[in-house]
Amino acid sequence: MDNESLVAFLRSQRWAVEATVAADVQPQAAIIGYAVTEQLELVFDTLATSRKAANLRANPRIALVIGGWQDGSERTLQYEGMADFPTGPELVRVKEAYFKAFPDGPSRESWADITYIRVRPRWLRFSDYKVDPPLIVERRFPEHGVLRIPSANKQTEPR
Repeated sequence: MDNESLVAFLRSQRWAVEATVAADVQPQAAIIGYAVTEQLELVFDTLATSRKAANLRANPRIALVIGGWQDGSERTLQYEGMADFPTGPELVRVKEAYFKAFPDGPSRESWADITYIRVRPRWLRFSDYKVDPPLIVERRFPEHGVLRIPSANKQTEPR
């Protein structure tokens, strides 16, 4: 599965469940609205005072699950990555992607403590159980978000 197909799937969805870990090693999860860039980066807004923001400042590792929300929607993406809080031109770039997906986003910029988080992929697993045999594709990415296109890894796995 190429980047274009992954971006198309990610853009067909709007919501993800994100999971982070607090400094006291307690799990935290929340549903978020996200946008995706052509580089497979995810971006979302949150309050700087939120648990997820605090957790990601201390430990930038994040896991997300996207898709599979409705009956018959048997396509999902597991996404593990590294989060950061972009500034300068990078913040402008990711906010542009976010506002395109969420036109109401600029109205939240007046909120005290609004912040934007970018997630760069480290590992993805796309699963499509609508086809027989199921399509399972895993992709690994190098540490700094520089994308490498490995060959597709198709395999059949039981649900």
